[in-house]
Amino acid sequence: MQQPHGTTPDVPEDPVGEGADPGPGRPVRAGIPEHGRVPKYYAVKTELEALVDQLGEGGAVPTERDLAARYGVARETVRQALRELLLQGRLRRRGRGTVVAGPKLEQPLSLVSYTEGVRRQGRVPGRSLIGLDRRPAGQVLGGQLDIAADDPVWHLERVLLADDERVGLESTYVPVARFPALDREFDPDSSFYAYLRERLGVRFATAEEKIETVLATPREALLIGTPPALPMLLLHRLSRDTGGRPVERVRSLYRGDRFSFTTRLSGD
Repeated sequence: MQQPHGTTPDVPEDPVGEGADPGPGRPVRAGIPEHGRVPKYYAVKTELEALVDQLGEGGAVPTERDLAARYGVARETVRQALRELLLQGRLRRRGRGTVVAGPKLEQPLSLVSYTEGVRRQGRVPGRSLIGLDRRPAGQVLGGQLDIAADDPVWHLERVLLADDERVGLESTYVPVARFPALDREFDPDSSFYAYLRERLGVRFATAEEKIETVLATPREALLIGTPPALPMLLLHRLSRDTGGRPVERVRSLYRGDRFSFTTRLSGD
């Protein structure tokens, strides 16, 4: 892709070929607009995607200077293309360089703990405790957990890990009256669901879950170790036991570049 500096590289109108299958997860016609004019950064990004496939997971990506020289574009153009691939999770930072990232973690949308979901993919789950404290439930949380506003709840906050990589932040709220010994009995590095199931005999039956995209706050970005501009997937969950009683209210923040969520649908 050698072009004179400052010119728009030539890109075929249909890079995947007439009628060709662009492959799962890839946009039809590789994202080329109908008028056929392609931004320079997108043309570079297309070239970089092919390079990423060649390098494989963990492969070191050339520097911005080298890529700019290779493709005959400005470094800012390369920077924008790299930025998009970082946000998509195709690349990740390692020290002062950039390497090809592995596949995203696929977390099932089901009553399965984070620990179980990560282990199913051959990764090692972990958690790092930020804090475990008591606080009044307040009106909104109290209403969700069917307790009074001034009743205390435990707030358990932990950084989520996969193979020692920070990938998310989880806040769990449960009534102190129902779990009075949580601060003494529970190992915060372990699965909370396993503790409820094996130690206390609590069984989950249903959950209401909502997913939205957000940007992390400066504090959250610092804890997870990501830039504040990185898109996040935010999950709100209210779980109930087999008797219909609320058990927990959970707020989970996952890195958008490292996570995707799956579910199985069926007809009536």
